[in-house]
Amino acid sequence: MLDLLVKSGRLVGSRQPVDIAVKDGRIADIAPVIDAAARRVLDAGGCLVSPPFVDPHFHMDATLSLGLPRLNRSGTLLEGIALWGELKPLLTVEAVMERALRYCDLAVAQGLLAIRSHVDVCDDRLTATHALIEVRKRVAPYIDLQLVAFPQDGLYRSPDAEANLLRALDLGLDVVGGIPHFERTMEDGARSVRRLCEIAADRGLPIDLHCDESDDPMSRHVETLAAEAIRCGLRERAVGSHCTSMHSVDNYYASKLIPLIAESGIHVIPNPLINITLQGRSDTYPRRRGLTRVAELRAAGVNVAFGQDCTMDPWYSLGSADMLEVAHMGVHAVPMTSREAMAWAFDSVTQNGARAMGLPDPTLRKGGPASMVILQARDPIEAVRLKATRLAVIRNGKVLAETPARRATLSLEGRPASVDPAAYAPAAED
Repeated sequence: MLDLLVKSGRLVGSRQPVDIAVKDGRIADIAPVIDAAARRVLDAGGCLVSPPFVDPHFHMDATLSLGLPRLNRSGTLLEGIALWGELKPLLTVEAVMERALRYCDLAVAQGLLAIRSHVDVCDDRLTATHALIEVRKRVAPYIDLQLVAFPQDGLYRSPDAEANLLRALDLGLDVVGGIPHFERTMEDGARSVRRLCEIAADRGLPIDLHCDESDDPMSRHVETLAAEAIRCGLRERAVGSHCTSMHSVDNYYASKLIPLIAESGIHVIPNPLINITLQGRSDTYPRRRGLTRVAELRAAGVNVAFGQDCTMDPWYSLGSADMLEVAHMGVHAVPMTSREAMAWAFDSVTQNGARAMGLPDPTLRKGGPASMVILQARDPIEAVRLKATRLAVIRNGKVLAETPARRATLSLEGRPASVDPAAYAPAAED
């Protein structure tokens, strides 16, 4: 007796539907037809069955705090940071936990089952650290939550930041974080990168730095991160997040920088929703898009994974834990509209994010974990185009969430009675 049988699902890269048998939390078999008894049968109806979504860059301590203590009127990164500074003294463990757990509920409904969250440690109480350690424990049955010790106010700019970062790591945070471009000088920024890489190397931890989230072409800390990742032996345990100043550097410097990033093995995480919203704010016209050089990084062999970054907080008043919305925005903002690139955008919020977080390959395969999402689409491109409805979300063989298929009922003489957006897709392609 199987625990679960998913009938007629279409795997990523597959033209023909298959059945997926689940037993004891693992995929027992994948075949064109599986004739076996199961405690639960889900008919995917030819829809896409994919690995769960992954968000490798988020700020869960601030999520759902929009309007506290006031709104960001300018919409800028710096006002958002100032607002967060006003809110921090007012935070309580209970309030941070309540918002974070509500966000995790939303994430599960969206098929988002792995998240890396940066946690501000520039607070002597370490309120967010204590709150999110407890949240990590509570959501462990259904979300892989990694926590980054993040000195939001700067490792050297904030007097107790390094001591607090070390305390937070001692309490059990998973990753070393930093924000070198927010230090007072370029020299302090570079010094902070070196110090943080040494801490990560000494403790055997990954490192994930906010790098060059700026329109300033002279903000070049990802260069230092790449070099230090090589020197300290961090390499694929290192991540440069945002890296938006690369949209402003000249092509000659980019031709030097991108091969260094590729040589180092570090991952790059752009955040399309936030980067195109916060960057270019001081431009008149032409106005910069604010996203890093995704196509060039990909061409060099760098693992690029899109992140959500924010949802309804001092920096971003929108967001919905929907990684397909992130991929959809990335397609427009880069821009990348070849079928290969659009299919890659789907990978960027599944496989690529898992790789950046150091998680196992989530590809659905016999013997692998039975964690998957059934999407109302026939292939990854259509999933991105439609921001497809999550018909079912499954973790280790357990159905966590279900949503009815989205159809519009029509009252048009001589026309169909309903419209299924997914029915307008071309034939599925590899």
